[in-house]
Amino acid sequence: MSVLRPLDKLPGLNMATVLLVGSEDALLQQLADSMLKEDCASELRVHLAKALPLPSNVNRPRIDLIVFVINLHSKYSLQHVEESLHHVDASFFLGRVCFLGTGAGQEHHCSLHRNTVLKLAHTYRSPLFFCDLEVEDFRATMAQRLVRMLLICAGHVRGVSALNLLSLLRTSETPPPEEL
Repeated sequence: MSVLRPLDKLPGLNMATVLLVGSEDALLQQLADSMLKEDCASELRVHLAKALPLPSNVNRPRIDLIVFVINLHSKYSLQHVEESLHHVDASFFLGRVCFLGTGAGQEHHCSLHRNTVLKLAHTYRSPLFFCDLEVEDFRATMAQRLVRMLLICAGHVRGVSALNLLSLLRTSETPPPEEL
């Protein structure tokens, strides 16, 4: 059990691996299934984890993208993600990490405010997406976006790197953390 580093293993030939980290097993599994349904030339691998660190496993493939899924209906979800972030090497945050807030469509049931998740993503300089994963069409669209990000992070898209993608996803409209 150690810190997860982005380039600690050799890449697999025409293979891309994403790690979905979150406390909601059913939602993670549905998102993983939607991602695997996407048509792409690379072999996709999706790993699910409730929290980090991952067990030390010699056979584990290289992780190309980490998606931290935060359910806005559960404070424990945010707590698990915050604890897991300590087990990720800083170089992963150069375009290979994103946050996904789910449950934002039902704001009256939310335990967490959207700004809390926004501050977290801003602190780690990583993209943040909001999507209600319980709605199949939204989940399919998010799966499509994540697969595209994964392919870029794995180096399967010519001319675009994970760092380039990070700069493209960053908006100039994001308010400074003091205003959040």
